[in-house]
Amino acid sequence: MTTITSSRVLIGMEIHVELATESKMFATAPNAASPKQYDAEPNTLVDPVVMALPGSLPVVNRRAVSMSMRVGLALNCTIANFTKWDRKNYYYPDLPKGYQISQFDKPLCIDGVIEIGEDQKPVKIIRAHLEEDTGKLGHELPGGEHYDGSLVDLNRAGTPLLEIVSAPDLHSAQDAVAYAREIRDICRYLGVTEGIMQKGHMRFEPNINMIITTDEGATHATPIVEIKNLNSFKAIAGAIEYEATRQVEAWLADGKEMGPNAKSTRGWDDDKQMTVMQREKEDAHDYRFFPDPDLVPLTISQEWINEVNETIPELPASRRLRYQSEYKLSLKDAMALTAEPDLCNFFERCVKQSNNGTESAKWLLNAGAKYANENKCEVNNLGITPQQLAGLIQLRQENKVGSSAADKLFGMLCDSDQTSENVAKENNLLQVTDSGAIDSWVTEAIEAQQQAADDVRSGKNAAIGRLVGEVMKRSGGAADAKTVREKLLQQLQG
Repeated sequence: MTTITSSRVLIGMEIHVELATESKMFATAPNAASPKQYDAEPNTLVDPVVMALPGSLPVVNRRAVSMSMRVGLALNCTIANFTKWDRKNYYYPDLPKGYQISQFDKPLCIDGVIEIGEDQKPVKIIRAHLEEDTGKLGHELPGGEHYDGSLVDLNRAGTPLLEIVSAPDLHSAQDAVAYAREIRDICRYLGVTEGIMQKGHMRFEPNINMIITTDEGATHATPIVEIKNLNSFKAIAGAIEYEATRQVEAWLADGKEMGPNAKSTRGWDDDKQMTVMQREKEDAHDYRFFPDPDLVPLTISQEWINEVNETIPELPASRRLRYQSEYKLSLKDAMALTAEPDLCNFFERCVKQSNNGTESAKWLLNAGAKYANENKCEVNNLGITPQQLAGLIQLRQENKVGSSAADKLFGMLCDSDQTSENVAKENNLLQVTDSGAIDSWVTEAIEAQQQAADDVRSGKNAAIGRLVGEVMKRSGGAADAKTVREKLLQQLQG
């Protein structure tokens, strides 16, 4: 009986990115991936090219090419000086032409690499090619009523689609999720897609197989399986972990190994948390690729590449490293700040105003996150401005407001257009440092908390918290807590 001594998973990833151009890839019809069209009724984003009416001719969307070049450059790819369009022939009900315009042997972007995870593990990008998306099939009538047949919606058909193909450099579900997150972050920072996975803006297709070593010293590779159209990081992890186990069990049962005509495509059943067989995977020759006769090849000048390269902003990986180095933030905090482009850009504006990245990060990730959760919005949409946050940080550094008062002030600034100091004054949040007033509150607190006062007199300093709290209560939170503590100790312990 054969015994498996070890097994490891190899994962390559195909990531499909819907580009948020105004119009479609080869047509003038509005693009479903543009935020302006999110609520479009079915089959309203169409024109003769999308519907494949006789005599209609495609025209390349220059903006989609530029967006794809931005992604390629951000992934450290070489941009081809010569690229062309090919017809990929296969039949689907939501593909009116009966073929997809794609790129076969001359892709737009080739030979890239990015690094993922804390250990900066390199992942090779084989290619990123530009094509058009298909439509969608649905099974619900307007109003949500189930329909037994299939309903075709061509709104998505023709959407510019960038397919990014990695080498099998990923060796765990965690690696695959980290890679998928990094690609999504890069694309969103570049502004080429909204990246809303529930809307299909990004779809992930891991190609998985297992390398098995037996007690006889032999090594075996299971057939590659492609998991189609995953649209969440949870689904990526679940599908890979399930498939890794299933493939080992399948090999033990049938001994089938990687080879010609051995590939297959499976789907992910989120309810059952398992992959399900869809079809045997076609090879490239099955699609009968040939150059599209309606589209001329595209020559890309170095001037165009340079022009696009100049528009690329600082990417999230670089920002995370800089935040850790310059502001001494933890990796966790740096990742939280870069998780959303809008929040990260807001943080950058706050730092520019306050000249204090550490404090700006602390306020946005603590008080900001708390108030955002209460208001069910993003931190950058709370209403507080970078100038107001800078003013709050300055008041705190100058000890003009206490910690609890500063937290209240943050919330008030979200609903005010006044300066931080004016809001603090109007709401009596500025700390009282007047010695006479504090002495009076300290005396009253000692009288009100006799047991705590006796405990402090006997050296039990932990009890001083009750006395400080009493003073803060009597002062309405306006007393300087540090001064209060010093005066209490002075009165009770000499």
